[in-house]
Amino acid sequence: MIANLLLIGWGFCTPAVALAKPRILRVGVVDGSQPCSYREAGVWKGLAVELWTQVAQRENLHYRLLPMSSIQSMLDATRLNELDVAVECINLSPGRLRKYQFSLPFQEDGQAVMVANDPFSLSRAFLAAMLSPSLVRMVALLTLLLFVMSALVWWVEDYSSLVEPRGKSPLHRFVKVFTIILTGEGDAEIVDTTRGRAVLMAAYVVRNISSAVLVGFLTVELVQEAQGLASRRLNSFDELSAMRVGYKSGTVSEELLKELGMQLADSSRQSQSARVPIDSIRDSLFALKEGRVNAVLADELQLRYLQSHGGSSGIIPVLSMSGIRPELQGFALSPKLNPETVKRINLSISQLKRNGLVQQLRNEALAGPGSASNRSTF
Repeated sequence: MIANLLLIGWGFCTPAVALAKPRILRVGVVDGSQPCSYREAGVWKGLAVELWTQVAQRENLHYRLLPMSSIQSMLDATRLNELDVAVECINLSPGRLRKYQFSLPFQEDGQAVMVANDPFSLSRAFLAAMLSPSLVRMVALLTLLLFVMSALVWWVEDYSSLVEPRGKSPLHRFVKVFTIILTGEGDAEIVDTTRGRAVLMAAYVVRNISSAVLVGFLTVELVQEAQGLASRRLNSFDELSAMRVGYKSGTVSEELLKELGMQLADSSRQSQSARVPIDSIRDSLFALKEGRVNAVLADELQLRYLQSHGGSSGIIPVLSMSGIRPELQGFALSPKLNPETVKRINLSISQLKRNGLVQQLRNEALAGPGSASNRSTF
């Protein structure tokens, strides 16, 4: 009798276990944080999203994505157990490590500063080099030397006593001599004596040496200007704090700008120094182009992504500072998430790092659309 009751009880219990629904994890994501997380045509993409997808597939984790307003809102939601996982390239800063729980880090990245050049910068540099005082002095000296040599030819060949059959004035004849000395075309037309030819030879040497010097001068000036435009280096945070700097809210970039004492931009006036929040990292290109900011502070990976995708924005993005405060990055986790699930997530991240998936995702982000077609299967 007791055995029959046990069998009946087992029959009732077994279907209940089999039909139990798996836990659905609440996963937070933030839009506008290319290349880590963003939404395109209604589909969530990015390095962090792709990595989480691989983790979830490997560990058979069921989840639903919940859009959040910022990284900070995701962190607070995980601490309050309103989210199970926050998927982004979240910096594990000392302050955050004291307050929040994180997964195993999957990469390290520092912050960087981006400024912009417009496509006509090099043209303006060429014009500036052409009008530089040094070049003007060199051209003036060359002109003076050739003028003196023209006067020597005039004197040696005794042009003052020459009567022009067509009644050309002495000034007209001197201009002709000077033009030939300057260009080197038609030398034989203006000299008949040995001394005159010696002057022409000296003029030839002066012209060639001067041409080489002028070309070298312009080349050096333009190369130096181009290098300056390509680097636009900022040497200290003091220089940064004197600019209008864009940033994405709820990030360590905002924390750094606050540490520098930069006040939030006042819409009623355009101050030279202020921090300006930007909704999306892509919007920073337009903010730079429109002059709303003159620098952007963000993760270096994000700014390098903008560099490789900003060709049609009408500006030339340039990293003026990089490698600022490098920190590990990972996912944020709820402190009440099942420890066994946490362990599975961390082990999967470790394996995917070892397999090179994170580096491959970084390369794809910088390479642009279509680069994921050759991704290896891990």
